Amino acid sequence: MTIKRLLPFIAATFICGGSVLVEARQPKSPASVVKTTPKPTVKPKAKPTVSQPVQPKWKLFTPPDGRFSILMPGRPNRETQFQKTYMGEINLEIFVAQPPKQEVAYIVTYNDFPYSYGQMSDPQAVLNDARDMALKTTQSNLISQRNIRSSNNHPGKEIEYINSGGKITKSRMYVAEGRLYQVMAITTKKQQKTLAKTITGYLNSFQIVLKK
Repeated sequence: MTIKRLLPFIAATFICGGSVLVEARQPKSPASVVKTTPKPTVKPKAKPTVSQPVQPKWKLFTPPDGRFSILMPGRPNRETQFQKTYMGEINLEIFVAQPPKQEVAYIVTYNDFPYSYGQMSDPQAVLNDARDMALKTTQSNLISQRNIRSSNNHPGKEIEYINSGGKITKSRMYVAEGRLYQVMAITTKKQQKTLAKTITGYLNSFQIVLKK
């Protein structure tokens, strides 16, 4: 279904973002060494400016349609994809935020189902299909899963899985008012240990806003 094209996009975004950060970091260290001879006092001032981006400023983010809110490390980038399915064309909205110098990506995606399908389909079947497709397209092994509900009682599922490259994804999916939401954090084994509390707080901050 719609998740088929979503996950390869997320993987590409994560890899490219990490390589850009590594390249951007390298020119700064030689520059600071050159300045040490004429002005030794500049040296201690340069170090704090390099380490500042490690701690991102988390802010409440709400998409243009106002249907959910979540804490994000800065304003996320938005990507829109269209995919033809047996239900018709589906619009997939993707929001991705990557803190500088951290091997982690925070993603929220959603897609609306055609009205007739959304009314007839079993929410648990939709969640199970999304889980199975995520594991299949990323060639990942399931670590854990559990059924959950949103703060306003919509059905959901939390899954955690790891791919062959060692990337770990923790995802919470919800079905609400004909829409499938997916809230994810993708990181490495090393970063997962240090960011465990941050990732849990990020997932917990997600709120579905009901239509008026």
